[in-house]
Amino acid sequence: MLKPLTLTLALLTTALAGPASAATADPPSSLTWKPCPQGGMECADVPVPVDWRKPDGRKITLKVGRLKATGASKGQVLVAYGGPGAPGIAMTQQLSGWWTKLRRTMDVITWDARGYGEQFQGLSTGLPCTWTRIPIAGVPRDDADFGRLSDTNRGYAEACRLKDPELFANMSSADHARDMEAIRKALGADKLNYYGASYAGFFGQAYARLHPGRVRTMVLDGTLNHSTADWSRELEATARSHEQSMRRFFTWCAANGCKDVPALWRRLIARADRTPIPTSTANVAYRAIDLQSFALGLARQGAPAWPRLAEAIRKAAEGDASGFVPARGARYPDQATPVTECTDWPRPATRKELTTTLARLRKIAPSTGAANTSLSATLNCIGWPVPVTNPPAALPKGLPPLLGAGAWNESDSTERVLSQVPGSVVIRHDGPGHTLYGSNTCARDHIDTYLTTAALPPKNTKC
Repeated sequence: MLKPLTLTLALLTTALAGPASAATADPPSSLTWKPCPQGGMECADVPVPVDWRKPDGRKITLKVGRLKATGASKGQVLVAYGGPGAPGIAMTQQLSGWWTKLRRTMDVITWDARGYGEQFQGLSTGLPCTWTRIPIAGVPRDDADFGRLSDTNRGYAEACRLKDPELFANMSSADHARDMEAIRKALGADKLNYYGASYAGFFGQAYARLHPGRVRTMVLDGTLNHSTADWSRELEATARSHEQSMRRFFTWCAANGCKDVPALWRRLIARADRTPIPTSTANVAYRAIDLQSFALGLARQGAPAWPRLAEAIRKAAEGDASGFVPARGARYPDQATPVTECTDWPRPATRKELTTTLARLRKIAPSTGAANTSLSATLNCIGWPVPVTNPPAALPKGLPPLLGAGAWNESDSTERVLSQVPGSVVIRHDGPGHTLYGSNTCARDHIDTYLTTAALPPKNTKC
């Protein structure tokens, strides 16, 4: 899960589009609001099936929170914060200032996602697991390596799965989207307005596929495209975006005294692909994909980080990759135990499939390869004991116009989602960043207007 300061805001907004007819109206709100345990908000419980295919089976509890509108309420806004698994209630309390304008006419609603319990500060039913962050796996060199990686991943998964096999198997973005629909019904709202940022955008895309007739407005901010019928092409598009990030840095270098860096980088990653580059930190040496991942992270931060990146590349080219070692936290590119991700993302079934795809991405993106794509992330899903239950799929027809937002690269992936829905608009920020709502007042104003009135900004809006 992302750290609190970089967590992606995912606002799910539920508002009444107008009086519903007696024949189609949802029942009145069934929620009983009480003070939240942490204070500052009201909370209520929504029981949902642990397995939505068994609606009469075992139930779990979703904890829902509310910041009431400061003026006359015209509807509700349901807020989720990416991750996946970010604690909606705690984050909304922390970031309550974000919602000042929206709360003039809307209640802000949030919930803590299923499965991500106490260790994530979540108040909904959680998996009783020791959540951990694990390094992104290396690319298996042969079939034996592939088998060992499969066994290692299964070991991580089984330690969690055995605590609650049923909940573990029902943690996909589609399961979270079905929970959203249960919350909408419990609120007594006719249709849903949704703002989903980063991974919470997957929840929104799943909701749009499952309940297209219930969408009033939907905002996807800095998210990836999970709405494609051709996952291979999406992988290629992501790799091209990453290559663009490095080209942007190389262009800066050409005018800022580091013209030598692009050639050094190409030689460095070729060497690191054969032999890891050592660092001054004990037992830390970096493969090519590690260096590419860290370099991408710096390249996407823009000009303030580019001098450091140039220096790190020069030093690594001399045999010392210490400039890439994070000052704090994990020493290698890593991710949270991918319980949701491994049910959302297609994964290579064989080493041959993996190496074929990897070669294709390296050809498309010679500077960045497969780093930070879902291909590298799903290396940790090989051998996972639960199949992909929520595979990517195109959005259905009949959705209302949607709104997207994003900074460098993220606006491109969001555009690929929204291009399927006629009349949709993407707000673009030509600069670094991860999601726009929390940091870009221009984008926030457009998003608030859309969520409250359904009025979209002009095409090609830039913030």
